[in-house]
Amino acid sequence: MRWPDGTEQTADVILWATGFRSSLDHLAPLQLREDDGGIVMGGRLATRVEKDPRIHLVGYGPSASTIGANRAGGAAARELATHLGLI
Repeated sequence: MRWPDGTEQTADVILWATGFRSSLDHLAPLQLREDDGGIVMGGRLATRVEKDPRIHLVGYGPSASTIGANRAGGAAARELATHLGLI
């Protein structure tokens, strides 16, 4: 990641809470979109980006509701912890 002040930091996981908006242009360099422009989601509550399991978009796609995002946030945290070998 590159922060506004120019410093860089590596990350094992990116958890992006979209705020119920699909404003994802800043993630374009990660090439998450399919040829048709969509992003294929997977995981227990469909927050994991299939092209990169380290990336979860909570509040995007199927989890884009108040109740859905609440449940999806917990599911995403558990999936990421498992992916990182923390549980």
